Amino acid sequence: MADPAARLSSTEITRNRHVAIIMDGNGRWAVNKGWPRLVGHRRGAERVKQLVRACPDMGVNWLTLYAFSTENWKRTTEEVLGLMGIFTRYIEREADGIAADGVRMRFIGGRERLDPKLRNLMEGIEARTAGNTRLNLTVAINYGGRDEVLRASRRLAERMARGEITNPTEADFASCLDTAGHPDPDLVIRTSGETRTSNFLPFQAAYAEYEFTQTLWPDFTPEHLGEILDRFSLRDRRFGNA
Repeated sequence: MADPAARLSSTEITRNRHVAIIMDGNGRWAVNKGWPRLVGHRRGAERVKQLVRACPDMGVNWLTLYAFSTENWKRTTEEVLGLMGIFTRYIEREADGIAADGVRMRFIGGRERLDPKLRNLMEGIEARTAGNTRLNLTVAINYGGRDEVLRASRRLAERMARGEITNPTEADFASCLDTAGHPDPDLVIRTSGETRTSNFLPFQAAYAEYEFTQTLWPDFTPEHLGEILDRFSLRDRRFGNA
């Protein structure tokens, strides 16, 4: 199959700036094959590695991945602990490669409920890659859009109480979000055939284009992303203008 990056013109590459992905279908992928759900999550982590390496050459400068939602704590203890272990091992094993590849890695979501070892690893790789610019990789862990909006509202209220802001604007509110300083996503992709946004970036994605694919996340390749980016490049984004 042809290199997906080769299909993109310079104009299209400029437009494909920020892609956000709801990585869905890991558990179903494994169950369909008669395997434990965690096998699917481990395979999904391998897909993350592939996509992170491919994105810069496909004109994607910002990649935001929905890894674990505030609602995912409702899953079995075994699955939750397994997922946390996968996150921990991913950072431990990939830190050197991420740094060497020029990737800046950041995390959004509430961290207070996460294991201290995982929190330390997250903070460490954020500091280590802070100067990298080839790809901005943001991973949402213990993230929920409503929770983020609530926390941002509290931060804004605190700033207003201190007199820093008197007549808040959208930009003021955005500066209180977990994604402060990040551009809004241009394209949101959800894998696995579900057509819900699942509480993912509700404020930031207000004008994003959406693509829902039947492909389960462990089967989602750079070629799949390239095909979606091709379609995205043909969309007329008017942002409310006629």
